Amino acid sequence: MIALPDIPTDPGCYQYRDAHGTIIYIGKAKNLKKRVASYFQKRPLDAKTQQLVSQIATVDFFVTTNELEALILESNLIKRYQPKYNIDLKDAKSYAYIQLTNDAFPRIQIARRPSGGGSVYGPFVSARERDYVLAALKRAFRLRTCRKLPKRACLRYHMGSCSGPCIGAIGPEEYEKDVRKAESILRGRSKELLETLQEEMATCSAHQEFEQALQIRDQIRAIQQFPERQHVERQKAYDEDVINYVVHGEKVHLIVFSVYRGTLGEKEEFTFEHSEGFLEEFITQYYADRTPPKELILPVEVEPSVAEFLAHRLGQQVRITVPQKGDKKALLDLVARNIEIAFFGDRLKLEALRRSLRLPEVPSVIECFDISHLSGTSTVGSMVQFRNGKPSKKNYRRFRILTVEGIDDVAAIGEVVRRRYGRLAEERGDLPDLVVVDGGKGQLGAAVAEIRGLGLAVPVIAIAKRDEEVYVPGYPGPLPLAKKDTASLFIQEIRDEAHRFAVAYHRLLRRKKMVEA
Repeated sequence: MIALPDIPTDPGCYQYRDAHGTIIYIGKAKNLKKRVASYFQKRPLDAKTQQLVSQIATVDFFVTTNELEALILESNLIKRYQPKYNIDLKDAKSYAYIQLTNDAFPRIQIARRPSGGGSVYGPFVSARERDYVLAALKRAFRLRTCRKLPKRACLRYHMGSCSGPCIGAIGPEEYEKDVRKAESILRGRSKELLETLQEEMATCSAHQEFEQALQIRDQIRAIQQFPERQHVERQKAYDEDVINYVVHGEKVHLIVFSVYRGTLGEKEEFTFEHSEGFLEEFITQYYADRTPPKELILPVEVEPSVAEFLAHRLGQQVRITVPQKGDKKALLDLVARNIEIAFFGDRLKLEALRRSLRLPEVPSVIECFDISHLSGTSTVGSMVQFRNGKPSKKNYRRFRILTVEGIDDVAAIGEVVRRRYGRLAEERGDLPDLVVVDGGKGQLGAAVAEIRGLGLAVPVIAIAKRDEEVYVPGYPGPLPLAKKDTASLFIQEIRDEAHRFAVAYHRLLRRKKMVEA
């Protein structure tokens, strides 16, 4: 089995490569870690998947903002690379866009393959979501949908869903304002527009223009329900590269995202020694044997000579952009997120845990205990160990509960903690930096009592499954730790691994009993 990288639990896309570095499969996932791990677990696989797994040499991944972006990115990457083990669709599906034409009175429409003038927004993977957005925009801003302006008002005008430019019911300037509002929403700038509309509504109400105020109120309600903006695909007529970096100590950790005509396509990771002017030096070396894109998106300004160098390499001007907001800033942030995961994921988790628990040092070795049983029968315990943020499976341990009858998870936790650290104390083995037990105050108290009874001093915490609450000794209630906090998510990850290991052992014993019976 190949050595898997430290894959995050974020949504994104994964790529499998063979020994020659060729991409042989591309997939998407809501949880990258679970999805990739599922290929390498001991379970029956179909013949095609078995053949795929046998040829995987390396795994790479893109982290995205949400599952929808992962789906779009998967589609684009498959079309670009046509991996051997992906389904070969000659007429691959194209996702639909919403288009605002460049007519005198622009119309709004669905565009499967955008062409001609105007602006396009999307793509929309879900037809239902796309139709909802289109209907909401038409209703909120009363934009026309007809191909040609009729000579008389249509049914949509009489129903109040079109402002009637065909009969002069609205002038070009007022209509253009509504078009700009719709564009703001499609570009993901709803916050600013909402503030403007709320001011307009208040003004209309103050002047007793109640009908106009009601129309604005309906626009506000429609805007508030719009879906997330997608950043992995944007309509562009040229290529872009997005570069971001983090300086840690004496090292620079940098990633380049290549965006082909608005579609995220590749990423490259680099680590090198920090020095003054490192970004300019990296750019000139990187593009010395590569064709630069028409636009380079960076987190900071660079010397003018860099633009001159890139223009010389491309044969035309290269735009260098340092965005502060909008789509391009979102791309920079996405690169930063990938840097965090690729280079600092484990360190950041451990540091967040140290801060949240107020530990004197980063807990490099963490051990977690869980209990599993079926209505008090075949009760077993598990212990998993994490070293430097990663599972250390060679140090996992399993326990049959020997001194507890019936359902008593508190006593069972006490037994396995006593057996584990009693043995380490006898053998003078190294103790962990942190002990985690699955449960609430009862399990926490049992574990602390056993460790103190052995004359040992190890920090202990408990995590309760129901609300993912974390308890520590001497604190009256759960810690004020949000479920989505980095430290909380890491504790949940450790606990889930202990639970998985305990359940697997419990099932094994039950199967043995059934065979013996």
